[in-house]
Amino acid sequence: MNGILPLWKPKGMTSHDCVFKLRKILKTKKVGHTGTLDPDVTGVLPICIGRATKIAEYLTEAGKAYEGEVTLGFSTTTEDASGEKVEEKTIGESISREWILEVLKSLTGKIEQTPPMFSAVKVNGKKLYEYARAGIEVERPTREVTIYDITLLDDRSEFIGDTISFRFRVKCSKGTYIRTLAVMMGEKLGLPAHMSDLTRIESAGFKLEDCFTFAEVKAFMETGQTDDFLLPLERGLFHLPKFKISDKVAKKVLNGAVLEQTGDVAVDKGEPFVMVDPSDKAIAIYQVHPTKEGLIKPVKVFAQEL
Repeated sequence: MNGILPLWKPKGMTSHDCVFKLRKILKTKKVGHTGTLDPDVTGVLPICIGRATKIAEYLTEAGKAYEGEVTLGFSTTTEDASGEKVEEKTIGESISREWILEVLKSLTGKIEQTPPMFSAVKVNGKKLYEYARAGIEVERPTREVTIYDITLLDDRSEFIGDTISFRFRVKCSKGTYIRTLAVMMGEKLGLPAHMSDLTRIESAGFKLEDCFTFAEVKAFMETGQTDDFLLPLERGLFHLPKFKISDKVAKKVLNGAVLEQTGDVAVDKGEPFVMVDPSDKAIAIYQVHPTKEGLIKPVKVFAQEL
């Protein structure tokens, strides 16, 4: 059993919980997720099965999209609704739609984020949430992420209340913390804030309409219809450059050969690209050789096994 399963993750489960449950349903140990989703978050979670786990890192690198809700008026320890209240501030005046749109625009593009203490980012070999649970505050690394687009999903012209919530849709790069983005929205509006709801609506090109629930996967397994929920390897590599090669070159690629870089291969050093055979089947991932000018080298070869 090899392929990609776009799973719709339910609320209350970690990504690891999903992997554990699927191992039982699919009766296979080789199952891996493509990036963590917090327990409170629902949505698209591509799962790699069998030898497709070889490309999990490339699915993780692809962009993501979310629909979420930010609540202004108080912040929490975890930056989402599951945490304890930290700071509270009465919202005295109404907030205009124009101001919120201005804030969202200011957060579009390349921005810097500091991961929340309750996150899986590692510092000195330990995950931040391990320090947080022990009551230890450590210096967190600031990272640059890209916000491609933020859309306000609320048609109000004015926002009034002791607390104010509004929904938004965001398309972003890997490594973006939407919880932190919600807090940043609040900061720019001069108010403590937290993310009160979140759904991932797209990941690595997979959307809601592509996804299957645990119940659906279990039903397919009981009737032996594994082809109905397992998608081919190529679906997980859609975002990488592709270069079609002849059968003759494909034989060399399958043997892991270092090849000369032709004019067709125009990519930057370190950027991965996919070698596809005449039938458009992905057979390997290559990159420009880091030290030998004019050559390309294999990163992963998988066609013989898939």
